[in-house]
This record gives sequence, structure tokens and C-alpha cells, in this order.
Amino acid sequence: MSSAPLRSPALRPHRMKKDESFLGKLGGTLARKKKAKEVSDLQEEGENAMNLPMSPASVEIHPEDTLLEENQERTVIDPTSRDDPRFRELVKVLIDWVNDVLVGERIIVKQLEEDLYDGQVLQKLLEKLADCKLNVAEVTQSEIGQKQKLQTVLQAVQELLRPHGRALQWTVDTIHGKNLVAILHLLVALAMHFRAPIRLPEHVSVQVVVIRKREGLLHSSHVTEELTTTTELMMGRFERDAFDTLFDHAPDKLSVVKKSLITFVNKHLNKLNLEVTELETQFADGVYLVLLMGLLEDYFVPLHNFYLTPDSFDQKVHNVSFAFELMLDGGLKKPKARPEDVVNLDLKSTLRVLYNLFTKYKHLE
Repeated sequence: MSSAPLRSPALRPHRMKKDESFLGKLGGTLARKKKAKEVSDLQEEGENAMNLPMSPASVEIHPEDTLLEENQERTVIDPTSRDDPRFRELVKVLIDWVNDVLVGERIIVKQLEEDLYDGQVLQKLLEKLADCKLNVAEVTQSEIGQKQKLQTVLQAVQELLRPHGRALQWTVDTIHGKNLVAILHLLVALAMHFRAPIRLPEHVSVQVVVIRKREGLLHSSHVTEELTTTTELMMGRFERDAFDTLFDHAPDKLSVVKKSLITFVNKHLNKLNLEVTELETQFADGVYLVLLMGLLEDYFVPLHNFYLTPDSFDQKVHNVSFAFELMLDGGLKKPKARPEDVVNLDLKSTLRVLYNLFTKYKHLE
């Protein structure tokens, strides 16, 4: 932050007339009273705007949120939405992801709106994700410098995301203004674009109060901001299949499908004295998938082609990706799921992969 300029000590005159001293004090007193009244009026105006007859339940508004310029607007998240478990999970998942990406930079993010607003962390995050170097000053304390850095970073983000047709839901002003909703939109978009190895909670929405100043008066409105949808939609996979229907409309039949698939995979894995009881967890490291493909296609998979005891996310993704390659070699279509989805314990993705195998190999002895 920029420090306040040092003020030179004023030269004190040798003499001051009594009436000048009195008028100076009176003027100062009147100025202070006027300033105090302006602040009081603004706060009262803000409170009145928040308590309109048509407004929903009252939301705690900080005085600074009502000190707006003409045509300026500010958003405040409803406390109920802040306390929603899915919203809190989304924030935590994104913070953990950012910290994982920046672990080599010795940067630790604790609060998104306070740690990302000046562009410093966002610069490092984008450089790491995109493996690039942005032409910006490393450290900027002034507001102008911070906004210039943000402009460069967000321009680079826009160039990356534009081909995907996403509507950008953030600006330099909203990010620098510590708008948590805008920051979350930005991080979710980055996580999706770079296929982050995380599992975002689905269907996260927040209620926000939008405060605007028009013709000197404050106006408020309540809107719903959708932060995440489904994993398929966020990843750009819009074609629904039988598993979408199964999960959405027939969850009671899910256990039947899982039992059938467990019976199928154990029929073959038992030949290696292996047994599956939990589909979503035991296939997540890719080992059983690779071994299963070898059994189904009747060949030995060289152990140097995959990690038999993977101990990192990347090694697990390698294994699942390798299993997908074996499936393609076996004449199967490219799996709809991503390797990262299987590693992230996404049950629907794992079921899709296994059902694909079941359809082709169910008659094998």
C-alpha cells in the first residue's frame, strides 16, 4: 500500500489576531460537522436502501459498501449463502488448489478476496498454469500499479478463455474491489480451462445484494449468482447419457448397476487374486484398469509401462491414461470421462469407463 505523504510542519506566525483565531476555529468546527453529517446521511441512505419494503431479509451492509460514486455498484454476499456448506467447500477447494499450484513460490493464500485483489498472486498463478511470463512489475503498492497489473493478467486470461465461448464474469474493478463472487468466477474458469486435479462441488449458487448509485440515490436488488453447474457442463461435455438419467432419476437402480459391474470385473481380476468391493476408489489409481485390460485382451502388460504402486496424482493420471490407450487399441471408443475424473473418485466417470468394458467383454469367460 502507498504510504501517506509526509506533511511539512506549518510555519507558525508570531502573532495571531483574536478574531482570526476565533473564525479559524469556528470554520474548522463547521467543516467537521458538515463532513460528519455527510457521512451520516450516506450511511442512513444506505440503510434505507437496504430496508426497502420489497427487499428480502435484511443483509448486514458495511458503511463502506454504501459510499459509492455515481453509477458505481457493489455486491454483497448474503450471510446465509456464505454459511452454505457447498459454498464453503468451493472456497476451500479453490484455496487449496491455488496453494498447491504455488507451493514452489512460497505463497500461501488464506483469504481469496484479501490475497488476490492486487494481482500479485493471480500473476504467479497464471504464469505457473500457462507456463508463461507476463510483462508486469513484480511488486506494485499503488492502486494504479495494481490495476495495471490486473489489466495485463486478466487480458491474458481472456485470450486463453475466449475460444471456449465463456462469458467473462469479472473485471479489473470487481477483482480489485475484492468482489468475492467475481474472484470465484475467475478461479472456477481457470480451474476448468487448465483441467485442475480438483473436484468442484456442483450446483453452487449464492444470493447477493447489488447496490447501485443512480442520480445520487442508492438502489438495491437481490440476484442469484450461479458459480458452478455440473462437472459435465463445466468441462464442456453437454451430451447426456444413460448414467446422467440414472443418477438424476433412478438412484435406486444405481446399486444394481454397481453390483453387476463389480461381478464383471471380479470375474477377471480374481484370476490374479485381486478383488474389487468399491468401484470409485479401487480404480482411481489406474492399476486395476491396466491389469483388467490385459486380462480382457489376453496379454501381459509390461510393468515398466505403468506405476504398480503410484504415490502421486500425476502417476495415477498416467496409469488411467495408459489404460484408456489400451482400450482404444482394443477397438473401444475413446472414453467420455477424463483420466483426472477417475482419479478424483468421480463415480459417474468410473461407471462409464467400466460399463464400456462390460458392453464389449461381458460374454468372455
